[in-house]
Order: sequence, then C-alpha cells, then structure tokens
Amino acid sequence: MQYIGLVVGFILLVKCADWFVDGSSNLAAAMGVPTLVIGLTVVSFGTSAPEAAVSISASLVGQNDIAVGNAMGSNICNLLLVLGASAVFYPLKADKKVLLKDYMFSILAALVLIFVTADVFLADGVGALLHRIREGETESGPVSYITRSEGLVMLAFIIAYVYSLVLGVLDRETAVAERQTFRWRYLLLIAVGITGIMVGGDLVVDSSVKIAASFGVSTQLVALTIVAVGTSLPELVTSVVAARKHETDIALGNAIGSNLFNIFFILGSAAAVSPLRLTVLAFTDILVMTVLLLVVLMLAWRGSVISRGNGIFMLLLYAAYLFYVVMR
Repeated sequence: MQYIGLVVGFILLVKCADWFVDGSSNLAAAMGVPTLVIGLTVVSFGTSAPEAAVSISASLVGQNDIAVGNAMGSNICNLLLVLGASAVFYPLKADKKVLLKDYMFSILAALVLIFVTADVFLADGVGALLHRIREGETESGPVSYITRSEGLVMLAFIIAYVYSLVLGVLDRETAVAERQTFRWRYLLLIAVGITGIMVGGDLVVDSSVKIAASFGVSTQLVALTIVAVGTSLPELVTSVVAARKHETDIALGNAIGSNLFNIFFILGSAAAVSPLRLTVLAFTDILVMTVLLLVVLMLAWRGSVISRGNGIFMLLLYAAYLFYVVMR
C-alpha cells in the first residue's frame, strides 16, 4: 500500500507543479509583478507547505530531530538537488542584485541559526566540537535550544523580508512594462496546483517514512534524507518544470525563498510552539548547510549563471552529502 501511495504522490507532484508554474507566471505577467518576486513568495512559500506541516507537527509532539533535521535537510536539498537538477535542464540566470540581496538573506538566516546555538556548542572551542564529532559523541554531548523568544525574532525576520519585497513591487521601476490580460483560470491553476502539490508531498512523505521504518532506520537519518527529500519534492518538481519552461526566475526564486521560509518561518514557528532542542549533530548540519550556501554562491557569482556543468557538480555534491549522512 505504501508503494502505491508513493507512485500516486509522484504523479500528483509532477502534474500539479506544471499547473502551478503556468498559473504563477501568467498571474505575475497579468499583475505587472516580476516573476522572480512570485518565485520568492507565492511559489516558494506554497511549495514549502509540506516542510511547515511536518516540522510544526513534530515540534508539537516533541520530535525535535524531525523538526530540525527536516528543515536543514530540505535546505541542503534545495541548494544542491533542486538548483542542480534545474540547471541541468536549463542554465539558471543568477542576477547579481538577486545574489546580493535575496541570496545574502539566506546566508543571514544560516548565521542567525549559528548565533543562537554556538554559545553552547563552541563554549569549549572548535577543537572540542571536532573531537566530539570524530568520536561520535553527537547525541550524548551538550545540547542547545532555540527558545520561544528566539523563534519570534526569526518570524520577525521573514516578515521584514516579505515587506521589503512588497516595497520593491510597489516601485514602478520593477513593474513589468506590458501586462497580459488577467484570467480567473490563473488563480484556479495556482489553487489546484498547490493543493495537488501538498497532497502529493504528504503521500510521498508518509509512504517513504513507513517504508523506511520497516527497515529500522533512525529518526535523524530519516529526517535528513527521506523526509527532507520528500518534503522538498514540490520545490524540486516545480523548479525543474519552471526551468524546462525557461522560467528561470521562478526556479531560482523558489529555491531561495524556500530556504528562507524553512529557517525563519518553519523553525521560528516550531520554536514558538515549543522550544527546539538541538544536539551536536544538528549543529553540524547547520554548519554544513552554511558552507554549502557559500559554495553555491561562488558557483552562481561567476558569470551570473548556474550552468549545466555547475548543476552536475551540485548533484554530485548532494550525493556525497547523502553518503556522509548515511555513514556517520
């Protein structure tokens, strides 16, 4: 039964992502809004709905490993798998302004996570942290928390970011010169598309977790791999479809916006509901994500494009990351 759910989920994701991209890009043109802004907001927040549901629900029942691991794993998946696969289909244009503002905000989000947890994990120095990782003392070592107040501050960050995007849209210089005719079917495509994406994502995640549980896989490993990839499938399918349609702004904006949403909104909301407990292993994943953010930035900065070659390299990096997670 789990395998049937997996197949049905994939079918829903593929078809509904196609409708979602069409509706979003057409709505952007009709409203005079740049497609990049649509990708950074409507598309990215919509496709992150599965992550939000999983992490907040996990926080409510005290499953911190799933809540944090899902967010970190999904962000790494967005960076390497989503952007990498999209670039393989069609090179992604990476405007310097986008990299300097929106992408840098993603790096800021990672630094905020490090800031609120480093006081515990780096209290004895970097050497002690590396020793614990080498010796496998990742669960029995010190723990840190993202408190409710810190969660509320993180929520304030995402509100400020969206507000800055709205101000940019209100600036006449950012408006699309020629608007196309508005049609109600654009909204219908978006509504049906995001509903199908959410249902498909839930089916894939639920089926994958049950299949993994039958093999006795740990919760942390499931969160970083199966759950993270499963909840990132909407971003993956949506961005790849957008890249195939040459809507590279939606593909890039979707990945960047989803990463921001995962950290500031999802972890912020989860912490506001119940303080999130982080182990050395979780802190290590935050550091890995931050390093990968910088690596992707360097790849995108050169020539202001993520080329097919870069995309293949990013996919290989993701395969190496999965190997590291499974073997540690």
